[in-house]
Amino acid sequence: MALLALASAVLSALLALAVFRVPAWACLLCFTTYSERLRICQMFVGMRGPKLEECEEAFTAAFRGLSDTEINYDERSHLHDAFTQMTHALQELAAAQGSFEVAFPDAAEKMKKVITQLKEAQACFPPCGLQEFARRFLCSGCYSRVCDLPLDCPVQDVTVIRGDQAMFSCIVNFPLPKEEITYSWKFAGGGLRTQDLSYFRDMPRAEGYLARIRPAQLTHRGTFSCVIKQDQRPLARLYFFLNVTGPPPRAETELQASFREVLRWAPRDAELIKPWRPSLGELLVRPEALTPSNLFLLAALGALASASATVLAWIFFRWYCSGD
Repeated sequence: MALLALASAVLSALLALAVFRVPAWACLLCFTTYSERLRICQMFVGMRGPKLEECEEAFTAAFRGLSDTEINYDERSHLHDAFTQMTHALQELAAAQGSFEVAFPDAAEKMKKVITQLKEAQACFPPCGLQEFARRFLCSGCYSRVCDLPLDCPVQDVTVIRGDQAMFSCIVNFPLPKEEITYSWKFAGGGLRTQDLSYFRDMPRAEGYLARIRPAQLTHRGTFSCVIKQDQRPLARLYFFLNVTGPPPRAETELQASFREVLRWAPRDAELIKPWRPSLGELLVRPEALTPSNLFLLAALGALASASATVLAWIFFRWYCSGD
């Protein structure tokens, strides 16, 4: 069945080209069917005969000026309705015994006026992006197209001083659809200025059309990319190359200088630092000096003093008794 339908469609297309002998897919062929056009001619001149072919050729010739027409894509339904009304009007003229030599050129002129009243196809805004608002319908092939622009926008250079804020705005110069617009950010580090997607990694915490880096550090040098999507379909990719230059802020410099002084001081003065050995007076005056080891030392000194006093008293007593 599928092959039969395909063969029938191909045969109908070849028949239309053979009968109408015009550039393929003019507006008349886009918005009317072959059976509708044949039916109109049959109503004008009858079911068969040489007049039927003449009618068909006159029908096509009258609308030949619309073969290269381009319209705003959103207006195609209006143009389809206009052609539907035209076929009904031609059928009424044929039923009233009108002449196709007069009816067809008159209908073509009315369709030209209708087309001029349609909303024009808008121009694209270079240099990049899938710009749906500028999509147009071409009668020369019965198809639509958008501007032939790349999806990747040129890289924008952003330079900030180390420690300052870097800000990127994911904004394009053409209208975006109003629904289901999302923004995703990626980053290619290492100072790369690139548009090669293989170097980028996702930044899941970055959301919305605005991104900030603060404070900017040397590790942030590289290319940031923003992808604008509508319902998961990319509309544009913007690139920002961030170059971080200059010294850090003054406050950071002073803090780093103080830290370096501490690092330089520690190794040199560590050799001069000696353990604290308090004197007996310091042990008695400063309670924080009475550590367990110092208490043990005091007890030992007290015992030694007591033993010495006992020995001296015993020697004195022996001496005194020996004199008697």
